[in-house]
Amino acid sequence: MLDLNAAAQSAYDALTQRGAEFLGTEHAIMAGAMSWVSERNLVAAMSNAGGFGVIACGAMPPALLEAEIAATKALTSKPFGVNLITMHPELDALVQVCVRAGVGHVVFAGGIPSATHIRTAKENGAKIIAFAPALVLAKRLVKSGVDALVIEGSEAGGHIGPVSLTVLAQEILPHIREVPVFVAGGLARGEAILGYLEMGAAGAQLGTLFAASAESIAHENFKKAFLKANARDALPSVQLDERFPVIPVRGLMNEGTKRFMRHQAEVLRKFQDGELDKNAAQLEIEHFWAGALRRAVIEGDVENGSVMAGQSVGMVNEILPVADILAALRSQAVAALAARAQRD
Repeated sequence: MLDLNAAAQSAYDALTQRGAEFLGTEHAIMAGAMSWVSERNLVAAMSNAGGFGVIACGAMPPALLEAEIAATKALTSKPFGVNLITMHPELDALVQVCVRAGVGHVVFAGGIPSATHIRTAKENGAKIIAFAPALVLAKRLVKSGVDALVIEGSEAGGHIGPVSLTVLAQEILPHIREVPVFVAGGLARGEAILGYLEMGAAGAQLGTLFAASAESIAHENFKKAFLKANARDALPSVQLDERFPVIPVRGLMNEGTKRFMRHQAEVLRKFQDGELDKNAAQLEIEHFWAGALRRAVIEGDVENGSVMAGQSVGMVNEILPVADILAALRSQAVAALAARAQRD
């Protein structure tokens, strides 16, 4: 059995080698960038444990991002990345912050990064990671010079696309070999990660498990909500009228999500009665969740705040250190390989 286990470990290491080498880590596991959660403490803990932490820049201004990078470097000497939203009004300056700080990996999210931003970061030594929601965009991103891709299924928490990871993996993994591809969305077990590795993935990105980790600064109420939740409790936000689009965000259903439905209905009534024009109505809908994520994560108001979580939340059964989570993912995958070898 020892020989089987050793062989399984070697087999798993071979499957993760490309991803681990690209990230410069022991584990080919990235922590998803989560606003208010993926800050210096969690990022450093992830990298120190052999994974790959990613700072969530979100709406940070350049000076704040610069300070956060410096604070993270004070806590770890290991590789970590910075996630930048392509729609940020100061994206040029944020890229320059990453360049000056010598950030090794820049993750562009929320849209297709421009050739200029890719070139600027790469010419200064950074590796570029981008999100590919479809095969045609994956091919376009590879041609534009990105160094790795993340394909994230709709099972993920936070802002989501319409397609599950199961489908995205079948659509993209067989056809993209030029760069490493990391899978994301609904992942919480090593056996599942193993399946995607064997399909051609280089590694995985997980968010929900790490949001509820011991090192996460998320409020105790936020973590307790994860412990109580089932997969079916993590649902995408609902849009009442196609004239007023709502960006789909997956989170735990609570009083806030119920009020959002009532709010949309009231805004729709005002629009139909002529009390609001279309632009004003859209803004009223969009502003409903302003500050809601901070209320949940930092202040602990999990009834009225936005408790973003992926469907894997149903597998969060205890609050564990990041290192233990990474070790468990590896041991689950290795055990699955050893069990298969024993059957053969």
